[in-house]
Amino acid sequence: MMKPKIVIGNWKMNKDFEEAEDLISTIEDELADFQLQTEVVLCPPAIYAELVTDHASEEGSNFYAGLQNVSEYENGAYTGEISAEMQASMDVSFCIVGHSERRKYFGETDEIVLKKMHRLLANDIVPVMCCGETLEERKAGKHFEIVEKQIESTICTLTPEELERVMIAYEPIWAIGTGETATPEQAQEMLAFIRSLIEKKFGTQLAVFTYILYGGSCNAKNALELFSQPDVDGGLIGGASLKADEFIKIIEAAETVIKDN
Repeated sequence: MMKPKIVIGNWKMNKDFEEAEDLISTIEDELADFQLQTEVVLCPPAIYAELVTDHASEEGSNFYAGLQNVSEYENGAYTGEISAEMQASMDVSFCIVGHSERRKYFGETDEIVLKKMHRLLANDIVPVMCCGETLEERKAGKHFEIVEKQIESTICTLTPEELERVMIAYEPIWAIGTGETATPEQAQEMLAFIRSLIEKKFGTQLAVFTYILYGGSCNAKNALELFSQPDVDGGLIGGASLKADEFIKIIEAAETVIKDN
């Protein structure tokens, strides 16, 4: 039996409060009619954490609350930062770490990403660890090398028990917010490669169990074909998660794949 798919909406820095509330409510209402096998996570800006956790905690809710970033520090004089402990106290269940935009604009390294993962794990929050290569790196044929380094510096340093509580999202940087998408074959090739790295380090059972998602301009039109690939366990959705109807169609695509298998 196929394990459930995961669909995570990463809103990035979008929506004012009323728009955020409308979007969450609409998604909640739409999902109420589903007998979902797909796990859905909404990751709005941190300022809306209570809004999304309130909705996620309602009886009959079909989604989890997540956020987009966490501090590498436990607590203290770090103005503007939000700790994993704070997130846990608000019933946040998932948190994205190492997104390419955090790496590019805020200088996050694999070392910082690993620290953030440990903070989240210590507070029973699932880290969704992002990895991926630039267009230049892919054109130079270095995409496997780049991703392998990211995985070995982070995922492969975990214990098996820690890995069981972590998800990986492969995002080819050249396909984020550009409208460009890796072909289903390219996505499958890289996700299979990532899974092989995990299998080499942790064994077959953990490799099969580990959730590996695809991100990078995944939308309602290509989700079905992407999710049908054997190693694609779901998607980390950016722009398409800002439109309720589009996001619901992506979830429907995940449900279709599960039912067909």
